[in-house]
Amino acid sequence: MAAVQKFNCYPLDLATKLHNLNTDVIKIMLTNTAPNLTTGQTKADITQIAAGNGYVADGNVATFVSGAQTAGVYKLTLAVVQFIAAGGNIAAFRYAVIWNSTANRLIGMLDYTASLVITSGNVFEVQLDQTNGFLTIT
Repeated sequence: MAAVQKFNCYPLDLATKLHNLNTDVIKIMLTNTAPNLTTGQTKADITQIAAGNGYVADGNVATFVSGAQTAGVYKLTLAVVQFIAAGGNIAAFRYAVIWNSTANRLIGMLDYTASLVITSGNVFEVQLDQTNGFLTIT
């Protein structure tokens, strides 16, 4: 499982109440162009792969599983996100970008270190840590 790298804007966005992680719609979009973690802030800063063959523009929803704090640590858990190729291959991608579509703000990304193609009839799963949560805030 690739480690999530956060966009630099994310901590300030949290501090200024741009995210409500328990209710906002979080999505994962795919790109084959390296996102800039330093300057990236909104969806417009990401060059998505072309929609089609099972990939929907702006990506798939990462369904909320739980968001709670225990002993001063907040843990957000999101369901595994699947991309299913149908009618052809989904375009090559290397990065899965996690973003808040409600606030149009970037959160983080996963780097798979090489471009991948989901061939027709196959499924690719973006695995977000189900035990420790996708992210924690202490």
